[in-house]
Amino acid sequence: MNSSIYLTLGLLALMFGAGLSSASWGFKLGREALKGITQPDTRPTNNLTGAQGNLNRREELVFLKEGKIISNVKNIIINGGVVEENTAKEDSQDKLGKTKSNQTTQTKQTFPIISSDAGVVLEVNNVRRWGNSLVLDVNLKNQGDRAVRFLYSFLNITDEQGRLLSASTEDLPGELPPNTRRYYGIITIPVTLLNNAKELSLELTDYPDQKLNLKISKIKID
Repeated sequence: MNSSIYLTLGLLALMFGAGLSSASWGFKLGREALKGITQPDTRPTNNLTGAQGNLNRREELVFLKEGKIISNVKNIIINGGVVEENTAKEDSQDKLGKTKSNQTTQTKQTFPIISSDAGVVLEVNNVRRWGNSLVLDVNLKNQGDRAVRFLYSFLNITDEQGRLLSASTEDLPGELPPNTRRYYGIITIPVTLLNNAKELSLELTDYPDQKLNLKISKIKID
């Protein structure tokens, strides 16, 4: 019994010593690991100082009034040339549009173009492009008291430079009775013969007397 008690006590002493040594060693390791780490400064005086610093920084910020900002923007828009620039652009566009309109008015031809002699009326109603040909839509009307005959090989067509152009006719009557009825037809000219011509003139007379002089000039074809 005495030997058992001594052995037990010895073991307990060894265990206590080992535990104490382990605790001391762990405390030492932890202290070494925490070197250089300090507790945050939470003193009330520091907080007050920081708050005052923030207040001072906020007091330095100056906010503009909304009305003043809007007023400045309006002044910039009105006086800064934006409105003037837009107005100048609109004026220039209007002038350009008027110029184009004037040019269109100058180059556009008014139809019908009419020539009459001794009660016989020749009208050119339109000029158009049809395939490789230039087509003149025309009509004839006899307001006289006698019939008139035409031979369309006597139809004379020239350009503004006086060059004679070959043409063919369709649906125009060989004899025009005195009934005031309009007889419609076309005059066809090959485009290859025009050679950059800008205007045409046509002249038609009756057959065989050749007393009529139906003449229309300055028919724009460009």
